Amino acid sequence: MRTKRLVMAGLATLAAPSLAFAHPHIFAEARLEVVSDDKDEISELRNVWRFDELFSSSVVLDFDKNSNATLDPDELAEVGQTVMESLSEYNYYTTILDNGKTIKVNKPDHITVDYKDGQLLMMFAVKPAEPMPLKGKLSFGVYDPTMYTAMDFATDDDLTVVGDKINACEHKVVRPDPDEVLAENKDTLTDAFWSDPTGTDMSKLFATRIEITC
Repeated sequence: MRTKRLVMAGLATLAAPSLAFAHPHIFAEARLEVVSDDKDEISELRNVWRFDELFSSSVVLDFDKNSNATLDPDELAEVGQTVMESLSEYNYYTTILDNGKTIKVNKPDHITVDYKDGQLLMMFAVKPAEPMPLKGKLSFGVYDPTMYTAMDFATDDDLTVVGDKINACEHKVVRPDPDEVLAENKDTLTDAFWSDPTGTDMSKLFATRIEITC
């Protein structure tokens, strides 16, 4: 039951995602580091998510087995395992484009979870499922395809690159204006999108992202 409640709370599929588009129910401050290796390829994406207090308290209610109003190490580990299983079909909220081609990510080794000052904190790294050389135009973002969770990058510095070669590439943070996205894509944002944005894969148009050109 705890797993089901967490999923229904917004870390996976929803009964009515079209309503969630207009009104996110969960809010998270995010940080993303795009890391390159000595082979001049993308090696991993490092994520840090800090959730709002209301959602965090609901997770405590679900996973606090000993009723001490906090989450102990074993309970935090269970939250991490639950999230790792729940988000697999959503590509861990990760969107990657390699010169226009969508790239999936592999399952993370683990998700580290902490609970501090009334907020849930999650940290994990994902690796591209196929080689990504630093060539052409690359794009990386984090978004919830159900649009139930609002992933917010407070400053442009929260989307950054790590590695000498990738630092030498041109990179910029893109924050799409929802009204402009709607106007520019009115012919493709069909009824299917509004009834099930996860099925159309178009919600990534609204995602804050970092674009890298090498």
